[in-house]
Amino acid sequence: MSVQDETTVGDGIILSDAAASKVKALLEQEGRDDLALRVAVQPGGCSGLRYQLFFDERSLDGDVVKDFGGVKVVTDRMSAPYLGGASIDFVDTIEKQGFTIDNPNATGSCACGDSFN
Repeated sequence: MSVQDETTVGDGIILSDAAASKVKALLEQEGRDDLALRVAVQPGGCSGLRYQLFFDERSLDGDVVKDFGGVKVVTDRMSAPYLGGASIDFVDTIEKQGFTIDNPNATGSCACGDSFN
């Protein structure tokens, strides 16, 4: 992922073009244009905190909303400080497929890569 492939807004979450395209495709499959990609941090996992990515129609008080080429990315106010500057990409290779998060705020992660601290 190069800097040219990313869409950034302020110092919040960065969503790559590949990730935005995948989110758009998934929303089209669902036939929904009223959903946003919610990115949250929850307690759990081996290292203490775990990422959650899911489609959400809710709008919560204090949500941080960013638009990436028509894809709305929403972060709740408690998760936002943990996700500032985090890059979300979509990888589709023979070895791995899925969304990846590169978070400069994470000081460590577990061996399985599911959680961080």
